[in-house]
Amino acid sequence: MVARVRQAQLVSGPRRRDVRPGGPPAGDAREEVLARIRAALAGDRTPGSPGCPPPAGYRTHGDLPGQRLLDLLAGRLADYHAAVRRAAPAELLATVRSALAERGARRVVVPPGLDLPALPGVELVADDGLSARDLDALDGVITGAAVAIAETGTIVLDGAPDQGRRAISLVPDYHLCIVRADQVVELVGEAVDWLEVRAGQPLTWISGPSATSDIELSRVEGVHGPRTLEVILVEGSSALPGHPGRR
Repeated sequence: MVARVRQAQLVSGPRRRDVRPGGPPAGDAREEVLARIRAALAGDRTPGSPGCPPPAGYRTHGDLPGQRLLDLLAGRLADYHAAVRRAAPAELLATVRSALAERGARRVVVPPGLDLPALPGVELVADDGLSARDLDALDGVITGAAVAIAETGTIVLDGAPDQGRRAISLVPDYHLCIVRADQVVELVGEAVDWLEVRAGQPLTWISGPSATSDIELSRVEGVHGPRTLEVILVEGSSALPGHPGRR
């Protein structure tokens, strides 16, 4: 009994202050972290102070010319197993029809702000609050985009009228996304600046079809979103009626 009490005292006794050999006492480290937080919240921007961020050592603006920028985006999208079609503005609707026909999509949901004309053989279902079950029964979805990042092959949706609710781009198994050339930037930082006007809104960042990998790195697509992503890259400044311009 005495041995058990002694063992319990050893286990529950005061912990050592050193968090690692040779490191600062735990109390000192805690105070240092809190001091940095207080300085940041106080807006201290004196060079060298804890609240002053270090100067950016990365590019904030891309310099690729237009065609090379689009080529980079198309290549990155292909790397992520997304299908890419390129079309002039006058060819857009024909390209949409071809993509849907090859997919065999007969009923697709569209957001209220994407003003597509009637497509032969395709039922365009307006999203008026469709349930997840309703969306899952459709053959796909067509949306616009807010911005596309060439360097990472990422498309961002910001919930604008031509993109609609997040659910419509996540539940259907096929996503056909229309991206205009004037919506493409080179770097992530440029996209973040562009999206600042939508601060506080939910954003969907898409880099290829939904996918995950197990411990053996076996890729599985369609786990938590569309199994197939197809992008129509419109190589011109014109847009569909109702499609918002660059902000």
